Amino acid sequence: MSEFGIVEDTMFIPMVGRIYATEKFPGILYDKKALSLKEKLPSALLETGNQSQYTLLASASRSANMDRHIQNFLKRKPDGVVIQLGCGLETTYDRNENGQTQWYAVDLPNVIEYRRSLLPEPEKETYLSGDAFSDGWLRQIRRNMPDTPLLVTAGGLFHYFQEEKVLGLLQMLKGFGNIELVFDTVNKSGMKMLQKKYMKQMGHENARMFFYVNSAEDLVTTLGGGVKVLADEPYYKFIKRDGLKIITKISMDISDRFGMLKMIHLEWR
Repeated sequence: MSEFGIVEDTMFIPMVGRIYATEKFPGILYDKKALSLKEKLPSALLETGNQSQYTLLASASRSANMDRHIQNFLKRKPDGVVIQLGCGLETTYDRNENGQTQWYAVDLPNVIEYRRSLLPEPEKETYLSGDAFSDGWLRQIRRNMPDTPLLVTAGGLFHYFQEEKVLGLLQMLKGFGNIELVFDTVNKSGMKMLQKKYMKQMGHENARMFFYVNSAEDLVTTLGGGVKVLADEPYYKFIKRDGLKIITKISMDISDRFGMLKMIHLEWR
């Protein structure tokens, strides 16, 4: 297996969560592809260790939320293209592929190499090696599709980067027209909780976290206009709670009540 940095190594967190949900709570998320990879992943990486039911399902909930936003986008814009930034070992394509939409998956070269070894490039998804925060991937796609509606997804990515780097990416998107972006984020109190408790539970306390969003409208104001907020929603709003432990339900309720975790969907015109 390739050697990964601290941030790249976090790509295994959502895979563990998706497998856990598929085996125990398929009503939240059923991921056949993730389950098929279980025996191919390093066993040590699949150990849940100190993770709680809540932390395992937080990753699965992000995937379920992303699926919902992707499906909504494709209903509104059936000719659209889906681009996953920091794709890691995401199996989003396999859950949402409709036989006609073109997909792109962007990540660092060593991650894409490892991804290819487990998830060979499918017919309708193109893997792009590069920095998600540079414009190379977007220029490459726009050369072939200058006017096509694009949905860019960034799942579990922005937390790990400084605010100026994330804002730089969002400003960059302005210049390429007809783009939507959906990402998960935390507010200030959610960031404190992630750093203090949950990253330690997941065995990644060395992964430093920086970026948070208290309000999508404030973020748009910071970007200087030209961006519309399509959603700024509580993270667990659409997640089924059947059969979950009481403490998990309480944690989800607290998160939603105080906006600690959220999904944000923006649109550039």
